[in-house]
Amino acid sequence: MSATEQRAVVVGGGLAGVSAALELADAGLEVTLLEGRPRLGGLAFSFKRGDLTVDNGQHVYLRCCTAYRWFLDRVEGAALAPVQNRLDVPVLDVAHPAGPRLGRLRRSALPVPLHLAGSLARYPHLSLAERAAVGRAALALRRLDPADPALDGVDFATWLGRYGQSPRTIEALWDLVGIATLNATAAHSSLGLAAMVFKTGLLSENGAADIGWATVPLGELHDTLARKQLDAAGVRTELRTRVTCISRTQEGNWRVDTDGESIDAGTVVLAVPQREAHGLLPPGALADPDKLLDIGTAPILNVHVVYDRKVLKQPFFAALGSPVQWVFDRSDASGLADGGQYLALSQSAAQDDIDEPVSVLRAKYLPELERLLPAARGAKVRDFFVTRERTATFAPTPGVGRLRPGARTDTPGLYLAGAWTATGWPATMEGAVRSGLSAAHAALAALGRHREHPLQEAA
Repeated sequence: MSATEQRAVVVGGGLAGVSAALELADAGLEVTLLEGRPRLGGLAFSFKRGDLTVDNGQHVYLRCCTAYRWFLDRVEGAALAPVQNRLDVPVLDVAHPAGPRLGRLRRSALPVPLHLAGSLARYPHLSLAERAAVGRAALALRRLDPADPALDGVDFATWLGRYGQSPRTIEALWDLVGIATLNATAAHSSLGLAAMVFKTGLLSENGAADIGWATVPLGELHDTLARKQLDAAGVRTELRTRVTCISRTQEGNWRVDTDGESIDAGTVVLAVPQREAHGLLPPGALADPDKLLDIGTAPILNVHVVYDRKVLKQPFFAALGSPVQWVFDRSDASGLADGGQYLALSQSAAQDDIDEPVSVLRAKYLPELERLLPAARGAKVRDFFVTRERTATFAPTPGVGRLRPGARTDTPGLYLAGAWTATGWPATMEGAVRSGLSAAHAALAALGRHREHPLQEAA
């Protein structure tokens, strides 16, 4: 094998690209990672605002996210993003006729599906009949195969309706989880993707849905620690480097052109968003590359509020009867050290709010926080700002499965990675890491280099 054939270029330094680069380097290839931004981590990054270190958006993962957990282990950051000992989600409904009502979604130590039965039986946001109907739908969900192509063309809300799920049940349970994980309501979500989320997270293993999140800024995990491990693995990482062209050489290898140099390699992993990938794909790489342009996107809005005092005792909660979805305490992680409290509101499927001025969002969300948190009514707001990702994820709409390409292209040596590729998962950190590992192992297989896949079920 020539020196060029042993060289790999990864285009894109998000979680998919970093994962691919680490796995290729660990297998002995000479790897160059190219990223246009001044940092690694893709959309899961941090920035400075005064004395605070702020995450662009709140990200969580579940115990069943084995690929992202591999990533945390690989960058030696697992201790900085711990998982709950046991699933416990406070759910506050401020629209109940009798006044605000707090419920919790908890699991017990019982086997699946009994681990959630007690919590569901006591869940105050649904009637007795609605709770019974949830049990019947959950049993039907367990029988579905998320990989069945027929499920991709059906929307989740239609299926839920077939199993007697009321609009209230969808709002207070299915969408409570689904909007946060799929970035879409049930009516706009593929049944296949929804089945994967609920079956894997809630109906596979007892602790699968236990929630984990970073206790440090995401940039420490996805940029600082990732860069340290890339350096240790021998990866050459170039930031602020835009790739302008990917083409074949006369020798049958690949040439990756940037504004400053050209790199010849036997393997290229294109780990960028679908539209950017479409613009860089060489002719013949995919039979119908325009399918990539048909993969829609969905926005996520994060609202950041810094109070002069503590107004929330829990680390996080979910809301009903309010435009607020999920609220997280980010005080310690951001470095807030003066006795105030910094809350981050994670607003998925945020099409209605994503382009609203900050003044409009302030007028909308501050009164809602006062409804949800009585202690906020007398607190002073020290800072209010928003972060917006208009194309945060691919849209999980019915039919999207047939548009998502696999890791291998039709041209040897060129591979695709990104949460939008055919991972079987929605657009999550888990899906991104899985895609990077899939691309790396497809490349290694083509080179005749056997390496055990870190995820046994994906081997």
